[in-house]
This record gives sequence, C-alpha cells and structure tokens, in this order.
Amino acid sequence: MAAIIGQVIVLVLVAGYFKDVTSQELPVNQACLGCICEAISACNTTSICSGDVCGPFRITWAYWADAGKPTVRQQSPEETTAYANCAGDTYCAALAVQGYMRRFQQDCNGDNKIDCDDFATIHKIGGYGCKGVALPEPYGQRYRQCKEIVGQQNY
Repeated sequence: MAAIIGQVIVLVLVAGYFKDVTSQELPVNQACLGCICEAISACNTTSICSGDVCGPFRITWAYWADAGKPTVRQQSPEETTAYANCAGDTYCAALAVQGYMRRFQQDCNGDNKIDCDDFATIHKIGGYGCKGVALPEPYGQRYRQCKEIVGQQNY
C-alpha cells in the first residue's frame, strides 16, 4: 500500500497539470483519481495493452472515445496509435478518465450525491447501468483500502 501514496502523489501532479491545460471543471479530485488507478491496476504505469484494455487506468477504446479522444502531444485522434498512446500515458489517461466522468457522472449508489464511490463504479462498470451495482472484487476491496488510507476528507 505504500505504492498507493506514491501513485496518489503522481496523480496529484497530473491533476495540477490538467488544471493548467483545461478550462473545464474536473469532476474527479486527485485522491479519487489515484484510488481508481490503484484499484484497477495497482497504478501500473508500465502496463501497455492487454486484450482490449490499455494503460494504468485499463481504458478500452470505447471508453477513450466516449471521453472525447484526448491525445498525447497533439497527435490526431484519427491516427491508429492515438488510443494506445493516450491510454499508456499517465497524463493523457487521467484526462480520459476526467472526460469520461464529465460525460457520465451520476449517483450510482443512491446516496443523493456524486462522489468518488460513484466515479469508481462508473470507471469499472461503465457509464450505463451503474445504478445499484456493487463493485466487483478485487477492484472494490482495493478501492476501499485506498480510500481508507488516503482519507475521507479528500473525497
């Protein structure tokens, strides 16, 4: 779990970077972004593509497209390598998560607020059909452990 803290620090820097490059409000805070990354892949920043998912956030092509097709270094989203390049780049992948959540944010667990629990569910389950769905294990356990370590005040 010590790796969690290191990854959260990396993602705090990522979020700070995006505050500078985008004028739109970012729906997912830094701590939440870090815990989603930790839960989905142990925030493995060396992970390339495996099957239909790529990068530390394990993003699919459809997820990336729904997120607005962000790219690395002004690469055209129409280039065949644009998706894999973005998903494999921590900064671009985090921007994809922000774009996806901006589009699909909703109260999945029925607690009348949209928070990290909802974003974690949307990230794993998808933008459709998250209502009343429990997080599958071991993703759910890793997410809850990270949330406990990082602290509720950061959500």
